[in-house]
Amino acid sequence: MASTRFAVFGHPIAHSLSPRIHQAFARQFGMQLEFGTIDATPETFGAAVGQFFADGGTGANVTVPHKHAAYALAAERDVSAARVGAANVLSRLPDGRLAAHNTDGACLVRDLRERHGQVLEGSTVLLLGAGGAAWGVAFSLLDAGVGALTIANRTATTAERLVHALGQPDRVQAIPLTRLSGAGHFDLIINATSAGLLGHSLDLPLALGGPEVFCYDVSYAKAALPFLGWARAAGAGHAVDGLSMLVETAADSFAIWHGPHPVTEPVFQQLRRHLAVQAQESSALTV
Repeated sequence: MASTRFAVFGHPIAHSLSPRIHQAFARQFGMQLEFGTIDATPETFGAAVGQFFADGGTGANVTVPHKHAAYALAAERDVSAARVGAANVLSRLPDGRLAAHNTDGACLVRDLRERHGQVLEGSTVLLLGAGGAAWGVAFSLLDAGVGALTIANRTATTAERLVHALGQPDRVQAIPLTRLSGAGHFDLIINATSAGLLGHSLDLPLALGGPEVFCYDVSYAKAALPFLGWARAAGAGHAVDGLSMLVETAADSFAIWHGPHPVTEPVFQQLRRHLAVQAQESSALTV
């Protein structure tokens, strides 16, 4: 079978596990594919995407900070991409134009329900951040039946724009991060900020935690450490990173491009072991 070309775009992107994930999925079906990483700045992203597809690229995953720009490049958009104005998957159409998809929200909900056993219907959710990652998941959380969604962001007006777009003021509110100390109880806290990616700490009230609270960071590995560290200090009952969400979004993009949907759990477990070995090696080097 001939090899086909795929890539993930981001900035930075060298750390990405996407090539490893897609190669593992391809092996499930006896397929061969080429999957690389392309580091593009916001200024060069459009040209880099154009060149990739002009050179025979078939599909691309898109991550921070390019999801809104990816949406703008597409001639066709699926429903999820259209309502959030962002895309994490690009596909080449037969006529050479691009189609945009957004699988972030659906994959987060699936991961919370199926892998982590969370009951979302009627739950109270705190969503930290109001950027592209938050937009990608907020609509799907409401679709899943959460009872109340609070969006907290450093800049309150940015959070208010997302609340307005969601269009359900009886279920959604925006507050600045500085007011979280009096925000009340939440069943689920999702960190969709870029703090971990940027190496910043999270100054969150410890009172938000507790044994009944489930904490979830949409980032994974090192980028999730600040939030997971806060969750442990706050006594959260469970705290997980977004590695499993990454695997689920990769699986959905694989299905968009190839047809069959891969089995995700073995790949997730392989990656968890891989990251654990990396962490041990890094710790040994710093001793």
